[in-house]
Amino acid sequence: MTVGTSRGYRVFQAVNAVVLTGVVAVTLYPFFNILARSFSEETYIRAGEVNLIPRGFNLTTYEIVASDPMFWRNYGNTVYYTVVATLVAIVLTTCYAYVLSKKHLKGRTALIWIAVFTMIFSGGLIPNYVLVTSLGLRNSVWAIALPNAISVFNLLVMKAFFESLPDDLEEAAAIDGLNTYGILWRITLPLSKAVVATMVLFYAVSFWNSWFAAFLYMNESELFPVTVYLRNLIAGATGVENAGAVAGELTQAAANIQSVTIVLTVLPILAIYPFVQRYFVSGVMLGAVKG
Repeated sequence: MTVGTSRGYRVFQAVNAVVLTGVVAVTLYPFFNILARSFSEETYIRAGEVNLIPRGFNLTTYEIVASDPMFWRNYGNTVYYTVVATLVAIVLTTCYAYVLSKKHLKGRTALIWIAVFTMIFSGGLIPNYVLVTSLGLRNSVWAIALPNAISVFNLLVMKAFFESLPDDLEEAAAIDGLNTYGILWRITLPLSKAVVATMVLFYAVSFWNSWFAAFLYMNESELFPVTVYLRNLIAGATGVENAGAVAGELTQAAANIQSVTIVLTVLPILAIYPFVQRYFVSGVMLGAVKG
């Protein structure tokens, strides 16, 4: 009797399938619940009667948001900020990680500890605000991109991945006449598509969902990302509701506005994720081979 047909193995497969199905159900339920709440009327949401199917189909909040030109302006800002910040972050992280992966580099240990030190200690909110202001970065994309350009976690993952590549490849490329930049561009990066795609996803999701940096450094509503727009919309709806207002579109949408916010914010990431999902697991695992 082979292992694949033994009774114990079949029991394991059945238990594994049941457990994983339960995990998937528990994971997906909040997403479908949020989607259902975003299309439901406030009375059903307040009564706790919305689970996976919308009750009292309602598009009021979507109409409010979609009819506002400022929403689309801020949405465009979010796309622009995310693209620029992700590009800056992936370039700096890749270059820094590639340097740290070279064991013959003098001062390598010090450079690693400088990066790790920032994971434990930071300057704080006020010094960062003073620094960004003194550099004249306020009301620009650089106030979002530069202070968060390098994630130390992503840096260490990429460093470990670069260290796992065979040294013989770079030595052969050097013999063929490639310099350091040529080796990185023509040898290392083509072999690093999985980890680079993973880091792009990490950074893009982080910058897309970020709102506090823009809330702190942007003074004009035309410069806000969509997350700040929706945050202000939630705050306005909550304020109207708490004030006891009983009329108006915003009050009618107050109960499901948080659900609409989540749906509108998550949709672009959900649309992009399938294209990079095949790189995701392999990129993280390959980067964790060596520490």
